[in-house]
Amino acid sequence: MTDRGNSAASRDISYHVHGYTNLKKHEERGPLIITGGNGIRVTDENGKSYIEGLSGLWCTSLGFQEDRLVDAATAALKKLPYYHGFAHKTADVTIDLAEKLISIAPVPMSKVLFANSGSEANDLAIKVIWYYNNALGRPEKKKIISRNRAYHGITVATGSLTGLPPIHGDFDLPIDRILHTDCPHYYRGAEDGESEEDFASRCAGNLEKMIVDEGPDTVAAFFAEPLMGAGGVIVPPATYFEKIQAVLKKYDVLMLADEVICGFGRTGNMWGTQTLGMKPDILTCAKALSSAYIPISALMISEPIYQALVKQSEKLGLFGHGSTYAGHPVAAAVALETLKIYEEDEIIKHVRAISPKFQDGLAQFAEHPLVGEVRGLGLVGAIELVRDKSTKAPFDPKQGVGPHFQACAENEGLILRAIGDSLAVCPPLITSEEEIGEIMGCLERALDATWDWVEKNGVAAA
Repeated sequence: MTDRGNSAASRDISYHVHGYTNLKKHEERGPLIITGGNGIRVTDENGKSYIEGLSGLWCTSLGFQEDRLVDAATAALKKLPYYHGFAHKTADVTIDLAEKLISIAPVPMSKVLFANSGSEANDLAIKVIWYYNNALGRPEKKKIISRNRAYHGITVATGSLTGLPPIHGDFDLPIDRILHTDCPHYYRGAEDGESEEDFASRCAGNLEKMIVDEGPDTVAAFFAEPLMGAGGVIVPPATYFEKIQAVLKKYDVLMLADEVICGFGRTGNMWGTQTLGMKPDILTCAKALSSAYIPISALMISEPIYQALVKQSEKLGLFGHGSTYAGHPVAAAVALETLKIYEEDEIIKHVRAISPKFQDGLAQFAEHPLVGEVRGLGLVGAIELVRDKSTKAPFDPKQGVGPHFQACAENEGLILRAIGDSLAVCPPLITSEEEIGEIMGCLERALDATWDWVEKNGVAAA
């Protein structure tokens, strides 16, 4: 390890464990330390400015210096810095937020349960689903189906739902009663000559076979992101959710829409559910709910599910779940103000206006010799790098092509995320047309630099 004295980098290496990081490499290279932010940009300790091309972690929708959110948090701290929701108690602002969320839900919902992160909301959803089926006298109907490459969190239960090998490896995941079906990625999953609709039909058919093989009386729910985020920005083919939902309805399987990334305008509608034609029984949201200024998440449930909870809590004496910080009044106040800004500043209208420039800008890279596929919706997209365009052959992960691209982009002043060899781009919703042009310029230069590196190191197809 390089001796950095008592620098922030040295102390980070000494005391801090980073998520989704090669810990050995981190000891050698240290952190990129971010010290400030404004608009869509952040600044490191050396004064270098970067466009935050992933909105932090898909979350900082309103950028890094929205004074209204700071003021909302400050006022809330001065009024009531904490209260809880146990034993019939609550804060008035928490009620206001619950009412607001129900009013903007994409399908009729009945009640809101609060938590602090997307992982927690999805973990709570699993508990509610199991509790619901116990209330209905269906103790065997507990299995939950997710999808390969899905991302639903990092708790023991939601980490099991997540369909990414690094989340499972040596953590002894997934746990029992969690299953995974096809990832709806046409580019990687389609058979030769298979149309998108035929591919969607096959995905639905495989789901049905899984339910039948497992026993419909044992399968409780299906979890799905409208657009798969951390799995590589996977946009399902046309008719996919229509076909999937027909299977779920046939076998009385609940659908949960994980809107943690897609919610609050990212896809050009308030909800990704609306963009992709989903009709969930349960919905989870987080991230852009507060523009990530303060942790908060929410779980919305339908009336039949709520009534089952009422019935079972009456039987047991109480609903045996709660969290110290759930519906925290400061977090609720910031979330409410965030939702007001979305409406008053017409953020969704803005996303719809600039999305064509963003998606067209990404699409221009499709012909590059290093690019296999460009995909996205609204203000989120990905560029997938391949070793051979004609065969779609990927690079060996050990070659680190995606991470090299990410490093080249950072050198150009653009922070994005390499998901394997797919480069995810998800700028704040307030991004201007001019700033989209800047993003595309950075991507183009990073792509060319990566191509030069690939050719120099002989890792491209012959």
